[in-house]
Amino acid sequence: MAMIDLEKHFAFYGAYHSNPVNIFIHMLFVWPILFTAQLLFYFTPTLFSFSFFPPPLLLNYGFLFTAIYALFYASLDLKAGSLAALLTFLCWLASSFLANYLGFSLAWKIVLASQIFCWTGQFIGHGVFEKRAPALFDNLVQAFLMAPFFVLFEALQLSVGYEPYPGFQAKVKARIEAERKQWQDKKQKKLS
Repeated sequence: MAMIDLEKHFAFYGAYHSNPVNIFIHMLFVWPILFTAQLLFYFTPTLFSFSFFPPPLLLNYGFLFTAIYALFYASLDLKAGSLAALLTFLCWLASSFLANYLGFSLAWKIVLASQIFCWTGQFIGHGVFEKRAPALFDNLVQAFLMAPFFVLFEALQLSVGYEPYPGFQAKVKARIEAERKQWQDKKQKKLS
């Protein structure tokens, strides 16, 4: 099942994120991008009304996208995916309360400033340190959907040596090296 092939998805992401400074920049900026997007999505129309959700919790597009992200993450890996799903919902909760408090006229300005700052940081990470265009230029959907999960997954790997199964890191590393070599060969051909 290609949709939930964790090795494939992580190798794709890893091929664009091998420089330690770029990885660190992404760890700092990816989740704030998700959080501020959820903040803005708070102001979308309500899809369903349930009395057990107190204001300011709305079942709107922000909730829908959060649920899609959470389910997708949990389908990739039960342990790390469940943690990512939980964090995604916590971001949705916090962004809902913050958006309700700020109101649209102030929230969109904060979102715009945060998005510009975070995206600029990531582009600098790719241009200056990685020396490779971001993954979003090759696969926009995968880059937006996968980035929060893989930043968390990478943090778990670095901090506690997390592997969803034995040999995962070795398999992914081999795929990343193959993809990077293919990219470098393609780049070299263009220069020739």
